[in-house]
Amino acid sequence: MSPSSAPYRLIATDLDGTLLRSDDTVSERTRVALARATAAGAAHIVVTGRAVGWTKPILDALDYRGLAVCAQGGQVYHAGEHRLLTSVTLDRQLAALAIAKIEAETGPLFLAASRDGMDGDILVGPGYRMQEGPLPAVPITDPAQLWTAPLSKVYLQHPELDDDTLAEAARTAAGGLVDVTVAGAGIIELLPLGLSKATGLSLAARRLGVKAAETIAFGDMPNDVPMFRWAAHGVAMANAHPELKAVADEVTASHEDDGIAVVLERIFG
Repeated sequence: MSPSSAPYRLIATDLDGTLLRSDDTVSERTRVALARATAAGAAHIVVTGRAVGWTKPILDALDYRGLAVCAQGGQVYHAGEHRLLTSVTLDRQLAALAIAKIEAETGPLFLAASRDGMDGDILVGPGYRMQEGPLPAVPITDPAQLWTAPLSKVYLQHPELDDDTLAEAARTAAGGLVDVTVAGAGIIELLPLGLSKATGLSLAARRLGVKAAETIAFGDMPNDVPMFRWAAHGVAMANAHPELKAVADEVTASHEDDGIAVVLERIFG
C-alpha cells in the first residue's frame, strides 16, 4: 500500500486503557499493526491526558520518537528530541474561583495539581487518593502551595460523590470559568476553558501536514470525546466509558485484547 492510498494518514491513540495494557506495556500484535500502518504512510501520534513529566518515561520505554499531545491537549511534546513544543497553562485565579464555586455546591474537595513544564511536579493535597503505581508526586500539607507556580491542570476528588456526579456538579457550578473532564477512574480535571485533546491534536496534525478528515482516533474515556469529534473516525475500546461509546463510530476489543490492532489489521491489511 503506497502512502497516497493509505485510508488514514494519522493514527491518534490515547495511552492508558487504550494503547497500554494494564501493566503499561504494548502488545507485540499492536506494535506490528502500528508498524504496518506507518509503513503504509500513516503517522502514529500519542494523545494523552498525562502531563509530559508523567508521559516521558512511558514513551522512552516504548522507544516512541514522534510527537505526543499531553496534558489533555495543553502540551505538544517531541519525544525523539525530548523537547516541549507548545504549552498552555491554567489561569490560577480562575481555577481557585472555580474550586470555590464547586465547593459551595458539593462541600470540601480533595485537590491535586500538575505544574507546567517538561518536569512539572504533581502536587498532591491532603486526602487526594493517588492511583497505585510508579508515577512520582509531591505531597503538600497547605493547599495554598498549589497556586505558587504555573499549572497545566487541577485534579478534583470528593469524599462521597462518584466521578460522573462530581464532574457534572463542577460543570454546573464553574463551567463558564474552566473546562471539566473525566480522564479515568478518580481523575476529574479542571482545564483552561476551551482546551481539549482535540486542541492539541489539531496543532500536532498541522505540524505533520495532516487534516482531521485523514485521522482515525482510539480512546476509552470521556476526555477522548473532543478528539473523536475532531477526527474522521473514532474507535472506542470495549473497556471504554459509556459516554465515549455513545459518540464512537465503532467499538473494538479491549486494551487487554489488542483492540487497536484488530482495527488497524482490518484497515491496513
